[in-house]
Amino acid sequence: MGKVIYWMNTSIDGYIEDADGGMDFMEPDEDFQEAASDHVRRISAFLFGRRLYEAMEAPWTQELGKDGAPAVEREFARLYKETPRYVFSDTLQTVPEGVTLVRREDAVSVVTRLKDEIDGILQLGGPELAVSLLDLIDEFWVYAAPVIIGGGKPYLPVGENVPLRLVEQRSFASGITFRRYVRPPAGR
Repeated sequence: MGKVIYWMNTSIDGYIEDADGGMDFMEPDEDFQEAASDHVRRISAFLFGRRLYEAMEAPWTQELGKDGAPAVEREFARLYKETPRYVFSDTLQTVPEGVTLVRREDAVSVVTRLKDEIDGILQLGGPELAVSLLDLIDEFWVYAAPVIIGGGKPYLPVGENVPLRLVEQRSFASGITFRRYVRPPAGR
């Protein structure tokens, strides 16, 4: 059975985008990029909301990872392109080869099916999509950059308590911290 992991990079005050919609505050060093590549090696599929898909797809399939780019970027781009990608959107009409388009009304049934069919990690990205699939998320991963941006789009705008248990944490030389949370067993 597959496991859904919600992973987003944030500021330390919990935002994935600044008030202008930018993500420039997250300037990862090579140590973080290597950790990201290690993570992507274990992923069976990416599950993206439309905006995150658009932020990732063109750079990693067309721009980054070309000859002359740092080896760690080329490796991440290669892994990204080799991993099946699902984009959940009601506005996109077409997607390139290697990407599956899923309408939002089908999100729960498609992710439930993928969890049953794929024995591996399904990496979920995009806060609105994550909220719509909250009950299917098994782990929450946060890579926090050492910056406070004071507002913008939050990591997960759920509007309710979601009890979690910290099971892993680490720090990078760049100041980025990683925290992995799981849902506690029922009744705890």
